[in-house]
Amino acid sequence: MFITFEGLDGSGKTTQARLLAARLEAEGLEVVVTREPGGTPLGEKIRNLLLHGGDMAPWAEAALYAASRAQHVEELIRPALARGATVICDRYVDSSVAYQGIARGLGLDRVLDLNLAAVGGLMPDRTILLEIGPGGAVARMSDERDRIEREDDDFHARVADAYTQLAARFPARYVTVDGTAAPDVIAEEIYGALRRDS
Repeated sequence: MFITFEGLDGSGKTTQARLLAARLEAEGLEVVVTREPGGTPLGEKIRNLLLHGGDMAPWAEAALYAASRAQHVEELIRPALARGATVICDRYVDSSVAYQGIARGLGLDRVLDLNLAAVGGLMPDRTILLEIGPGGAVARMSDERDRIEREDDDFHARVADAYTQLAARFPARYVTVDGTAAPDVIAEEIYGALRRDS
């Protein structure tokens, strides 16, 4: 399976991805855990530019995310899936659609089309959305915030709304979970949902 985690920064995606990976590995599965932007040497360089560089035009930002993702799929994700591994990715195409397509106003379909071209149409089997309000997400962030995390409250509210739109548009793929619950409770809900679907 190809499983992605989505949600606002601070929603607990990284924690839940690790918990799910540990559970699946305990069942004897090969699991590859990765993240975006990043996941490859080129992707990590692009990540640094995106999160810690200076101001950039919205389309430049969207194109850089897509470039990192193209390399990620080619170098890591497709080969892992081809050998039968389960891939768990912290962010994927939906992040670009939510952040650049909707929150930055570039257009949901335009950014989705860009990314589908970049990844050769590869989309996840399941996307776990950890829902948490912008205020709660900000409270969980460290003081050392990256370029995207430093955006204003209105931007983060638009991203939260964007994810609600995406979950409604792709209900067969999305599993929406209350990100404010205790981590172990969230982990159980995610595992149960994936088991029911498989």
